[in-house]
Amino acid sequence: MSLTTYLITGGAGNIGSALTKKLSKGANNLIVIVDNLLTGSFSKVPIKDNVIFIKADVNNYNDIVPVFGRFSFDYVFHFAAVVGVKRTLDNPMMVLEDIEGIKNILSLSKNTGVKRVFYSSSSEVYGEPFEIPQNESTTPLNSRLPYAIVKNLGEAFFKSYYQEFNLKYTIFRFFNTYGPNQSEDFVVPKFLKAALKNEPILIYGNGQQTRSFCFVDDNIDTCLKALKSADCVNEVLNIGSDKEMTILELAEIIIKVTGSNSTIEHVPALKEGDMERRCPDTSKMRNLLGRDLLSLEEGLKKLMNFYNKN
Repeated sequence: MSLTTYLITGGAGNIGSALTKKLSKGANNLIVIVDNLLTGSFSKVPIKDNVIFIKADVNNYNDIVPVFGRFSFDYVFHFAAVVGVKRTLDNPMMVLEDIEGIKNILSLSKNTGVKRVFYSSSSEVYGEPFEIPQNESTTPLNSRLPYAIVKNLGEAFFKSYYQEFNLKYTIFRFFNTYGPNQSEDFVVPKFLKAALKNEPILIYGNGQQTRSFCFVDDNIDTCLKALKSADCVNEVLNIGSDKEMTILELAEIIIKVTGSNSTIEHVPALKEGDMERRCPDTSKMRNLLGRDLLSLEEGLKKLMNFYNKN
């Protein structure tokens, strides 16, 4: 069989590194990771013969163009982005610079014969919900925050490149995805690590804001199914869990699963960026995956085992 070559930007992050790990199990796959290590970590990158790591900034054309010159990519996963609610709120100009990375990846993919590009959009594009669950086709995209605006603009770029140049795409709207390689400034690892140390769990506001939580393996399996599926070409796909819960409920479940003595303490609500409700319509994802998702309790136990071993 011939070699299939993948580029994963942001491959040293939570989802990108998990995707790399799964793809690298294929002997005929070559995976090239590009990451500037702003929020990712080299320690998350699988050390394998068919994985190549290049420290580079996709937002800098001169940084990324030699990578496309050196390799002939079949598929590109553009997952590089500034992430984290507080980080994106504190650094709006840095977030807006990600537009350059989107343009660079699409332009170079178009000019080098890439078969399909995959884009990590976000549940943030929906803003405050007009409907629950949030559906790919019917829910308005109304967020005004820079991070969500960039993701929404990115979606428009991917669709426009298909219209103008026939560059095929798949857009993933990721909802909260947790796993072993997620950094501590996200809610699940933050709460879980506090619980394991019997430290107070701090919740912004009253804790009634809702989220749903998807274990990273379910996310990656869906991405890889989309890679093989003709039905996902030039489509948008919610990826997440449809089990909606309050942040307060999440804290209570984590305390129960860990057997922790942690208390729950409330701190002032964020001024912006902490959406009131978020839950995806996962009909397309479930049809594609063809199995049930891992329960939150089982996912938390997997994460606990990982933390206890490391």
